[in-house]
Amino acid sequence: MPTASNVATIAQAGKFLSFRLGSEEYGLEILKVQEIVGVTGMMRVPHVPGYVRGLLALRGRAVPAIDLRHKLGLRPVEDTAKTCVIVAQVGFGGTVLTVGLVVDEVCEVVNIAEDQIGFPPSCCGGMEGVDFVNGQGTLGGRDVILMDADSLFTQEELRVVADLVD
Repeated sequence: MPTASNVATIAQAGKFLSFRLGSEEYGLEILKVQEIVGVTGMMRVPHVPGYVRGLLALRGRAVPAIDLRHKLGLRPVEDTAKTCVIVAQVGFGGTVLTVGLVVDEVCEVVNIAEDQIGFPPSCCGGMEGVDFVNGQGTLGGRDVILMDADSLFTQEELRVVADLVD
């Protein structure tokens, strides 16, 4: 386990929304999460990169939905009754952009203490060296890969999705 000073440089203790993509469990800082919605009613958008799943109508505004399986290089699967969209806030050029993150299943809100956070995994699903994974929480024998929402996408990827709602 890393020392307390090392933990502060990788991931902060706190509450995370845990979700699944395939067999892996991930966590997103709860303060970045606005809400969770279903995938029904998503409007497809032609001529966009493969990571853009479509647009969600959310209380009168359009929210771009990004397929996290595609973003992480995982094989595509059919949507199930558990497939949903995590509506999150990500930093973009000094402002905040609302995006939907399509995931296989939302699990729960977990509280991860400082002593439960280790360094990012070096082998899980090709995660080695990616900027958006900033730690790994261990809770009762299960590992939760902790993602940094603000580093999940490149500025160019965010520019593309921001242009969809301008």
